[in-house]
Amino acid sequence: MPRLIAVSNRVQTETDDDHASRGGLSVALAAALREGNGLWFGWSGGETEAFTGQITFRREDGIARATIDLEAQDVAEYHDGFANRTLWPLLHFRPDLAEIARDFAGGYARVNWRFAETLAPLIEPGDMIWVHDYHLIPLGGHLREQGFGNRIGFFLHTPWPPASLLMSLPEHRELTSAMLAYDVIGFQSAEWREAFRDYACGQLGAAADGEELVLGERRTRLIVCPMGLDTADFAGAVHSLAAKQAETRLAVAALGRALILGVDRLDHSKGLAERFAAYELLLARHPELREKIDLLQIVPPPRGDGLGHSQIRAALDAQAGRINGAFAALDWTPLRTVHRGFSRDELFGIYRAARVGLVTPLRDGMALVAKEFVAAQDPADPGVLVLSCFAGAAAQLEQAVIVNPHSAEEVAEGIARALAMPLAERQERHKALLESVTRHDARWWAQGFLAALEQEPAGKPVPRLVASS
Repeated sequence: MPRLIAVSNRVQTETDDDHASRGGLSVALAAALREGNGLWFGWSGGETEAFTGQITFRREDGIARATIDLEAQDVAEYHDGFANRTLWPLLHFRPDLAEIARDFAGGYARVNWRFAETLAPLIEPGDMIWVHDYHLIPLGGHLREQGFGNRIGFFLHTPWPPASLLMSLPEHRELTSAMLAYDVIGFQSAEWREAFRDYACGQLGAAADGEELVLGERRTRLIVCPMGLDTADFAGAVHSLAAKQAETRLAVAALGRALILGVDRLDHSKGLAERFAAYELLLARHPELREKIDLLQIVPPPRGDGLGHSQIRAALDAQAGRINGAFAALDWTPLRTVHRGFSRDELFGIYRAARVGLVTPLRDGMALVAKEFVAAQDPADPGVLVLSCFAGAAAQLEQAVIVNPHSAEEVAEGIARALAMPLAERQERHKALLESVTRHDARWWAQGFLAALEQEPAGKPVPRLVASS
């Protein structure tokens, strides 16, 4: 296989040792890069007074990393602005939260050019380039404009919204047409792929030809390639001392009560308010469950407050206080929220201690936490996954209890069903879920995408960018 250059907004390093910093992309991509003599390029997370394009090289855990620092203005406009306050809400079907600003769009374009110009000297003939996520959509087109005919692929880790929502973005035509500079675009689910195809055909005049989109002389292949876990790494962590200690500590604290667990970043897409409302309804409609269950909601702190995280937290804390005030007993607090992160090993022990895992985002590209929960369970006495039908993982994890996160009644009854599920059914469901998670792991994901990219002929024509109307 040719050398792989992976490009992402952030490059994970050994100093990012907590689970939240590593993230699903970091763990899965590291597994792919270890297969060969690859290079991982991206932002260091650090700032510099003036951008110089200086690259810091390091090799950690068998992976070569090349990182750059960005100016404070770059971070504010590109990362905190256009990527996270404009694109992120739109891609998660929340145009009402999107902030449209010319400075944001200008910073996004500027940083993508800086990525392309800095990366260019590192690219050799025959290299395959794999660009990741919404932060870097224009990067492939910028590399084409510099004359690179290498195979270049792009993977979108988030959902892709329908055209009616995407068109609220002033730059929607330029952004989407720039994606056609890639040879292969990977999506987490068929739904997101079809939404992109519908937009490209309806708004850009592209034609669908099997898995390919054709626009002029340019052909781009669209594939569904859901991301998986590094299951080999995960298996070792589940049985680590830290994991066992966390599991034991929770079991002792539970005093025989069944633990219901949620682990989510603090943002609008996770459906935390809706989840709390469903739990409140569960307690109201099933008084026999009171003092027999605990809901533990772990909410690792977000990076920054660009999307009103402090307001979300305040609202959730008020909601939790109301629920506890209505249902708590002298020796029982029905709902606990923990606003801190845990190490990867500790978190896997927490998963293993739970009888029910709640993964109920309103919209999510994959929701890897669902796969983590499955992989952490004891096959002899597994917990039950309650999963949103709007998570990309739902297409693969069909044996979970699938619910509509917008319906408090459906989620409440899903939890009740999970709590009452007989052992034999829990074991049967878990066996099928674990087989899926193990078979479709990070290596399967990376190999599938890269095999598709390697099949593409290099040096395709560069598409003409379509001006916005």
